[in-house]
Amino acid sequence: MFTRLFGKPKQEANALTTLDKLNETLEMLEKKEGVLLKKAAAEVEKAKEFTRAKNKRAAIQCLKRKRLYEQQIEQLGNFQLRIHDQMILLEGAKATTETVDALRTGASAMKAMQKATNIDDVDKTMDEINEQTENMKQIQEALATPIGAAADFDEDELEAELEELEGAELEEQLLQPATTAPAAPIPAGRVPARPAPQRNTAEDDELAALQAEMAL
Repeated sequence: MFTRLFGKPKQEANALTTLDKLNETLEMLEKKEGVLLKKAAAEVEKAKEFTRAKNKRAAIQCLKRKRLYEQQIEQLGNFQLRIHDQMILLEGAKATTETVDALRTGASAMKAMQKATNIDDVDKTMDEINEQTENMKQIQEALATPIGAAADFDEDELEAELEELEGAELEEQLLQPATTAPAAPIPAGRVPARPAPQRNTAEDDELAALQAEMAL
């Protein structure tokens, strides 16, 4: 356990130290490469001068030194590539280690939480909750039970009395006379039409017979 606790910072410190060392080496190689490029360019300029001076041998020697510088530059480029590759691998390994450590920490926390919430404790807690709920239900039912004079009332008798009241109310509504519908209001400015006079059929018949005799 102590090895895990103290080993993790040490490994992380080693990884960071290694990355710093690789960065320093990479910067050193880049500086050397820059110097060699300048030297190679200088040899080219010298070769041009010797060529103009018709000194072929000296110009060739300059080109040879330029080739040597170019070989060193290529070698330094390979070194830089390897260092870049090593840095990428180291950074990937560092990220993997941190991820594994994070997952391990999460698993330990989950294990501790599960240990703190044992299934037996959960069952016990649920039993206590159910028991308390049942006790509360019984208390509420006891409080709702009528006491004193109200406890002596018969529910069946009360329901029968209620039915009699409902029957009497219905009978009273049936015996009430039908109310006439109110007259429709007359629009303003309109005179209501006079009702037509009622016709007496017997008198009309006698008047018709008298008129027939006078005509004869």
